[in-house]
Amino acid sequence: MRVSSERFTAGDGQRLAFALALAAASGLARAEEKAAPSPDLDLKRLELRGLEDTAGEARAHARKLEEEVAAHAAVRENLNNTLLEATRKLQDAEASAARVEDRLAAFAESERKLAASLESRRDLIVEVLMVLQRMGRRPPPALLARPQDILDAVRASLALGDVLPQMRAEVKALQTDLAELLRLRDSVRLEQERLAQEKIALAEQRERLSSLIGARQEALTAARTALQAEAERAQTLARQATSLKDLIGRMEAESEAARKAAQAARKADEERAAAQARLSEEQRQKALSAPFKDAARLAPAVSFGDLKGKLPFPAAGEVVKRFGAPDGYGGKEKGVSLGARANGLVVAPCDGWIAFSGPYRSYGQLLIINAGGGYYVVLAGMSRTNVNVGQFVLAGEPVASMGDGAAQTAATIAIGAKQPILYVEFRKDGNSIDSSPWWAKSDSRKVGG
Repeated sequence: MRVSSERFTAGDGQRLAFALALAAASGLARAEEKAAPSPDLDLKRLELRGLEDTAGEARAHARKLEEEVAAHAAVRENLNNTLLEATRKLQDAEASAARVEDRLAAFAESERKLAASLESRRDLIVEVLMVLQRMGRRPPPALLARPQDILDAVRASLALGDVLPQMRAEVKALQTDLAELLRLRDSVRLEQERLAQEKIALAEQRERLSSLIGARQEALTAARTALQAEAERAQTLARQATSLKDLIGRMEAESEAARKAAQAARKADEERAAAQARLSEEQRQKALSAPFKDAARLAPAVSFGDLKGKLPFPAAGEVVKRFGAPDGYGGKEKGVSLGARANGLVVAPCDGWIAFSGPYRSYGQLLIINAGGGYYVVLAGMSRTNVNVGQFVLAGEPVASMGDGAAQTAATIAIGAKQPILYVEFRKDGNSIDSSPWWAKSDSRKVGG
């Protein structure tokens, strides 16, 4: 029994040792199995690393895009500033040339009056010259001469004594008029030379502005095919429209560019209203005091209704027909008609999106600017426009040019004018309104006088 027990115990011990060794080997295998990398885990890690790399590239690309956007904004602001400055210089040159022409006209009128005055006194001048000539040929006789000679001399002296004071006054007046005529002719010569210089400067400014406009339009017209299609679509709608209200409605309903412009105007109105709601009254007044300061703006900084007394007039010249005046057909004028300079520059009077650009019926070249808030500005009678439908324009930015007055538009026919006529109309929610409250004080004499 004891031996048997010992054998059993020894065998059992061997088996137990083997079992433990097997268990240890199995545990080590399982540990090694756990420690061994899973193919799925490697794949996930690779995907994660790829995502991290992609995210890094995306962030770098986003930074690059932001830098490009900032650079484009800076370029656009610089181009806008240069364009607006060139426009101001051209407008100054036009105004200076107009002042010189006015002075020349005044000098010509004064010269005409002096010439007419001298002509009316031609007989008196002849008489004075004849008397002076006779006196030079027949000097007074010597005192020691025949009595008859002395008597004739006394009689002549008495006669001259009566005539000379009046003659002296007339001669003095003639002398003054002749001196004034010479002065006027010298002034006319100087003003003509100055006008020639002004015209040279004007031509140079127009050429520079034309190149700037070309650069701007080149930057804006990358998709020329789409623009051409939009222009053709606008002309089709213009032929179908029966009124300005109908034309605006058709453009915004059927022209993709005009529809996007209208959407941009509404969005800008909403964003501006939300932004202004957060401003204090002081901040709001500060914004109103300089609504056109930021040349890089892509939407109006101030609502059109808040711009009363701040808008620049679109061209140099005098108003020849005002809002509400009889139109000659039993109705009243819905806008103002401006006697513009031949080939004069036309600028946008406000910020806004171009809703229409092109010829329209008897209006000549027509521009409609969507100023937001239901306001539209209509400009008509130009010979050429240089902006596209859907384009955003700044107040003071050149948008068109006048012709030489040869083309007959509805405005020129109604007035019977030989000079080019720019027609300006403000509309609100489809109806014409009086534009006079909106013009800047510097232009109030033109529209209110």
